[in-house]
Amino acid sequence: MSEAANSTPFSAQVQSIRDYHGTLDTQNLSWRKDQLRALQKMLQENKSAFLDALYKDLRTNPTEGNLLQLSLVSSEITHALKHVGGWSKPEKVSTPLYMKPSSAQIVHEPLGTALIIGAWNYPLLLTLSPLVGCIAAGNAAIIKPSEMAPATSALLAEMLPRYLDKKAFQVIEGGIPETTDLLKEKFDTIFFTGSAPVGRIIMEAAAKNLTPVTLELGGQCPAIVDRSADLKLAALRIVFAKFSNAGQTCVAPNHVFVHKDVADEFTKILKQTITDFYSTDPQKSPDYGRIINQHHHTRIVALMKDQNIACGGKSDVDDLYIAPTVLTNVDPASPVMQEEIFGPVLPLVTVNDLSEAFNHISKNNHPLAAYVFAKDKKVIQRAEKITAGAVGINNAMLHLGVHDLPFGGVGGSGFGQYHGKAGFDLFSHAKPIFKGGSFEAGAHFPPHKEKGRIKKALLKIFL
Repeated sequence: MSEAANSTPFSAQVQSIRDYHGTLDTQNLSWRKDQLRALQKMLQENKSAFLDALYKDLRTNPTEGNLLQLSLVSSEITHALKHVGGWSKPEKVSTPLYMKPSSAQIVHEPLGTALIIGAWNYPLLLTLSPLVGCIAAGNAAIIKPSEMAPATSALLAEMLPRYLDKKAFQVIEGGIPETTDLLKEKFDTIFFTGSAPVGRIIMEAAAKNLTPVTLELGGQCPAIVDRSADLKLAALRIVFAKFSNAGQTCVAPNHVFVHKDVADEFTKILKQTITDFYSTDPQKSPDYGRIINQHHHTRIVALMKDQNIACGGKSDVDDLYIAPTVLTNVDPASPVMQEEIFGPVLPLVTVNDLSEAFNHISKNNHPLAAYVFAKDKKVIQRAEKITAGAVGINNAMLHLGVHDLPFGGVGGSGFGQYHGKAGFDLFSHAKPIFKGGSFEAGAHFPPHKEKGRIKKALLKIFL
């Protein structure tokens, strides 16, 4: 089949980016820092416009949008600017005595041209955060924002070319057809944030070109509240993590296992905390967001069917509103426990012993995060052994703000880590360079029989 037959509407665009990366200009440290500063300047100079776009897409409160999206990206850029020089330096590696004189080092070179596919739930953060590591490592990129957050997507398409080097970075908008065409192109790495079903499609397409893929997929992030926990603190942190962005957060607690001894009290505190955050009528609260579209609204409402609703439960499809909802006495086998809710519905599962909770977590797909609230040291030690993308002890979600903690999934919640140096490493190839010395003993060359005694003597000395 001819090359023309394989071409897509984006072939020339992608090739131009690849050609520019081939000039090696993107590997210059000064160029990388310039691009990072430009990205940060874009956020600073257009802060109001981005907050307006987030409000249009998700009814995101400006303070929440700044805290959980703009500020996180900006601080990550600051962190990268401070450390990228050190990250980029070659690392010396010692060589065995029998290879002296020689030298070895690891050089971090960019993978090449990346495809970054953003997500709709945090359309700014989850599009630009991987781009920070991509730029720091010296790559070029095609950026594909989510079409499900159209206002933010359009603004990124308008602003990124104004600030970044257009020869190295371009934005392509669109939905499934455009993404399908992009996946036919040859990239050096693909970064995708989204659902597991779409992640499988991304992997299948990437396999045709043997392109490495990073998948950030989420999953059913569990929380555990032990009887030794500070219940008020647990409620504050769980409510914030669960109901920010109307529950549409990949690391939000999906459900909570509560020890029977404190289940009633914790439910009471949880309900009061929701009222403290969003008033008795969250639909009128300026701090409470909306569901992204009618499809997801219908899906989430269906999960509440036949459940015991302790608070919330109200919905308005025309307003894309679902109240912050707490379900109690939830059966672990019920439909609401079988999928990632990705909405403002929090099932509480009462357990007689925490071993029930730990066993349930271990039998399911590894989550992107798991949270345990306890003072009991034995419970905390057991919690640290949960297999998850991250484990939070007496906290939820805020590990995202620690730049030196790698962020990513494991197993069903994805693979590949970024943020800080992990993001730099993700978009880099650690290339070994070995330089042989000027002297060659030749003991390892054939014919081996004639040099047997010499070889044995050398082995005793050097190995």
